[in-house]
Amino acid sequence: MGRFSRVEDRPTPKEVYNWRVYTASVIAAFAAVMIGYDAAFIGTSIALPSFKAEFGLDKVSPSKFALISANIVSLYQAGSFFGSVFGYPLGFFYGRKVGLLVTAVVFCIGVILQVVASSKTGLGIIYAGRVIVGLAIGAASNLAPIYVAEISPPAIRGRLIGLYELCWQIGGVIGMFDDLVVIQVLTFRAGFWINYGVNIHVKPGRPQWLIAFAVQFIPGGLLFIGAFFLTESPRWLVSRDRNTQALKNLAYLRNLPEDHAYVAEEYESIEATIAHERGLVGAGFFGPLRTVFENRMLIKRLLIGSSLFAWQNATGINAINYYSPTIFKSIGITGTSTALLTTGVYGIIKLVGALIWLLFLVDALGRRYLLIVGSIGGALSMYYIGAFIAISKPVATASTGLGAGGRSAVAFFYIWTIFYSPTWNGTPWVVGAEFFPQHVRTFTQACMAASNWLYGFLITRFTPQMFLAMGYGVYMFFASLMVLSIFYIFFILPETKQVPLERMEELFEPGLKPWRAHSVVMARVYEQNAERMLEQKSSLTHDRSDN
Repeated sequence: MGRFSRVEDRPTPKEVYNWRVYTASVIAAFAAVMIGYDAAFIGTSIALPSFKAEFGLDKVSPSKFALISANIVSLYQAGSFFGSVFGYPLGFFYGRKVGLLVTAVVFCIGVILQVVASSKTGLGIIYAGRVIVGLAIGAASNLAPIYVAEISPPAIRGRLIGLYELCWQIGGVIGMFDDLVVIQVLTFRAGFWINYGVNIHVKPGRPQWLIAFAVQFIPGGLLFIGAFFLTESPRWLVSRDRNTQALKNLAYLRNLPEDHAYVAEEYESIEATIAHERGLVGAGFFGPLRTVFENRMLIKRLLIGSSLFAWQNATGINAINYYSPTIFKSIGITGTSTALLTTGVYGIIKLVGALIWLLFLVDALGRRYLLIVGSIGGALSMYYIGAFIAISKPVATASTGLGAGGRSAVAFFYIWTIFYSPTWNGTPWVVGAEFFPQHVRTFTQACMAASNWLYGFLITRFTPQMFLAMGYGVYMFFASLMVLSIFYIFFILPETKQVPLERMEELFEPGLKPWRAHSVVMARVYEQNAERMLEQKSSLTHDRSDN
């Protein structure tokens, strides 16, 4: 951990970067494994011939199947939207730890409904299960990033929140991989993609698609167990007037004594900030709402944070995540196994990109630069794919095989993934988690999560119909939106890396341009820290002279 570079806002004891804060962050971020898995497995699962046969989908028209698949996917997104809203009262009254525990329980209930579905029950029970799973996912997407942001030292906050994104990608890869515990455990063979694995190694029938649905129990159960070992957020405890426990938890997470100067300074800063925020509109459930909607700067931050998820979906990511077989078919890839294998490679690239982003990029290069670079590379890749489809018409010539042009289109799809994964994939979550003061953070994080699921719902609900109606125009549409996002990020979004949470509001001071805000605020932070160190040295020298 210590070998990765850090830029600190003040001198920090090495004990602060300890296994406790990393472990708590990993446990909370494991909520994202549930999200990533559900995003990855459902689109390929409903494309399996065995699933279609179970529910009679092999006998419906392409337009009817597009509608049904859109319903299965988008009901999950709709549930996630409402779950992220419900996450606010859950996190406000019961805390981050209990909130994550509850989401794990609800998630497993939704999984039970899905795995008992059959041709006798019809798709209705799967619809219900997808909604309930979505409720849990939405609440978890609210609570997990905010918990990690609140317990993290500033120098590694982006990295620790990034664990959330890394776990999302791990879940996505699991959704495409089959570790073959059920299928080939006795042969000690390497892991394969879940749906690719069951399509190859399990004969068509109910078990083939049921395995992928049942694997959802693994991340849900692990989060349930891990939540018992979480240390509650000191910032939340102070907001609930449990100050003694807050100090103990902070000292535990920092691996320092309660009377250590570093712990005392951070604790005093938390107390002072929350006292100031309470004085604005008072405490209570509706206090954060009033604080946000009566403050123009907070409304501005809310709109900027929410808009990042709109731009994230404008890259086309959720269309790809949930309908990857449709995506690859449009390029000219045919056959269930080939499409699933190609999707699995896409998942691996996303995971590697997320790991690189987490370890080397997010706290080094910052948020703005990554988003702009991701948009440039992603737009060029999408334009190429769209142009290839418009000129070559690969669907009409699929019977002749995938030629050089088709292979280049697949290559540019993977290039798009290389640009997207270490940039837009996780950065909006980092910004949304660190943008706001403690007193309103649970509410604003609910808004961030709800925004993600709302925009995702719109994309997933209409993607099948978009491909039927627009063809290659879908790629041109997403590419053009990515071009627009470049200007939006440059002129609207201030850099937040390494800015202490308690000083985030300084980035939005009137007259301070977003592209200059970070350097101005961090110069103040370094100057004030230097003055504080001089005062401490002066006081120490004075005490020695008196002795």
